[in-house]
Amino acid sequence: MGREQTAEELVAGFIRLLTVSRESDDGFTGRMQPDGIGRVFGGQVIAQALQAAQATAPDGLEAHSLHAYFLRGGKEGVDIDYATARDFDGRSFANRRVVASQTDEDGKPRPILNLTASFQRPEDGLAHDDVTMPDVTPPEDLRSDMEMRHKLVESAGDKMSEAQRNLVLRPRPIDMRTVDRLHWMNSEPREPRAHSWFRTVAPLPSIEENPALHRAVIAYASDYTLLGTSALPHGLSWMRGELVGASLDHAIWFHRPARADEWLLYATDAPWSGGGRGFNRGRIFNRQGELVASVAQEGMMRRRKGP
Repeated sequence: MGREQTAEELVAGFIRLLTVSRESDDGFTGRMQPDGIGRVFGGQVIAQALQAAQATAPDGLEAHSLHAYFLRGGKEGVDIDYATARDFDGRSFANRRVVASQTDEDGKPRPILNLTASFQRPEDGLAHDDVTMPDVTPPEDLRSDMEMRHKLVESAGDKMSEAQRNLVLRPRPIDMRTVDRLHWMNSEPREPRAHSWFRTVAPLPSIEENPALHRAVIAYASDYTLLGTSALPHGLSWMRGELVGASLDHAIWFHRPARADEWLLYATDAPWSGGGRGFNRGRIFNRQGELVASVAQEGMMRRRKGP
């Protein structure tokens, strides 16, 4: 058993994970998660695809939105290829399309995600904020989700396999602190709303030095807790093996720059579920109460029928 990584080492590895390697003018490779298990986390694919799009954007233009569709689950242990198309370059706006693929057992590329990102040259304009940040417990007064994960593993005992325990307790570069009880913390039906704080466990390069990285980290974290919000009214959880699910699509609108290494509040709600799908929305606020980003996602959500 090797020594536990420091927070700084975790974040350094996280930055490497989100830094795609350029193979050609419009082709990139995304690294695999070290010691990854099973299916690739959707937030990782979104963040790497966004990084590929950002690497080909015209100078001076910043990503203001992305829309992605998950086509099939990606596999851990295999690098991901990102092919970027420069669909539009204007004076104020630009558009990039990215296809993420992995090579299958026959050596053929299989697309796992399509993403389109839009870019804009920053400008002054009409502005308003018609949203109020929820009044919730500050992160300093909350336990980390990792502490709660340790308690979950302890209470599960032999019901959890060693692989499951390793996955649940894998050190994470993002510190999550939940105000409410998420689907894996609770088996009682409750309203489909959740509030979690998040930030990286150690500082990132400054936002002036690398604004694209901070957007990529926020995109990565936006896939946490989101689909699970639509499970709350049903008192069921993927963690307990009661549900089968997968993200179908994911959209983010970046409203203003924000540091991903400072506390951000992720407020999620799920106004609808049905037909084997759940629809979820998210709003991300900084500590000043300003709306940083908006998120929407629909995912497959089915009750597991067998063991």
